[in-house]
Amino acid sequence: MARVLVVEDDQFVRSALIRHLTEAAHTVRSVGTALEALREVAHIGFDVVILDLGLPDLDGGEALKMLRGITDVPVIIATARDDEADIVRLLNDGADDYLTKPFSVEHLSARMAAVLRRSRATGAEPPSRVIRVGGLSIDPLRRQAELDGAVLDLTRREFDLLAFLAGRPGVVVPRRELLAEVWQQSYGDDQTIDVHLSWLRRKLGETAARPRYLHTLRGVGVKLEPPR
Repeated sequence: MARVLVVEDDQFVRSALIRHLTEAAHTVRSVGTALEALREVAHIGFDVVILDLGLPDLDGGEALKMLRGITDVPVIIATARDDEADIVRLLNDGADDYLTKPFSVEHLSARMAAVLRRSRATGAEPPSRVIRVGGLSIDPLRRQAELDGAVLDLTRREFDLLAFLAGRPGVVVPRRELLAEVWQQSYGDDQTIDVHLSWLRRKLGETAARPRYLHTLRGVGVKLEPPR
C-alpha cells in the first residue's frame, strides 16, 4: 500500500479522505496548509500527494511549483476548477493527474492506482547504457539528460518521455504507445502528451513550428531524431 499525504483545509473533506484511504490500508498523513505540506514532504518519503488548490496560506498551484523544486513525488490535484487553461497550466507545472470536485472515493482510488502504477513502473531497473542522439546525452541510471554538454532540468515525466523517444531515434511512436509505455495508461487524453511535449521542447530550445529534435506527425505520432 502507499504512503499518502493529503493537503486539504476543509475539515469535512479531509476527514472523509483520511477515513477512506486508511480503510484501503494506506498510511495517511494530512495537513491543512501549503507550508505544512512542504515541511512534510521535505522530511518524509511519500508515494503520492493529494493537493487541494484552495489553501488558506498559498494557492495550490504555487505550492505545486514549490513541491516540484524539492521532490518528484506524484501529485494528484483536487480542485473545484474545471477551466481548461488551469488544467493545462497545472500539468505544465508538474501535476501527474487532477480530479474535479466533487469526486467519488472510487474515482480517487482508480486515479491513485494509475498514478502509483506509472510511478513504480518508471522506478524499475532502467537500461544501463547512455543514449546519445545528436547533442543529446541521456543517462537512464543517473536519470540525467544533457544537451550539448549542459544538464537539462527535467521533471520525472519529461525525462521518461525523452528517454523513451531517444531509445527509438527516427521512429515515429504512436500516441497510444506513448500513453501505454510512458504513462502506463491504455487510454487517455492527447492533451496530456501535448502539454509535456510542449514543455520538453521549450527545454530543448525548440518549438513545434521550428523543431530540432522532436517532430510531431499529425494524426500519426511523435519521433525524435538529431538535427539535420
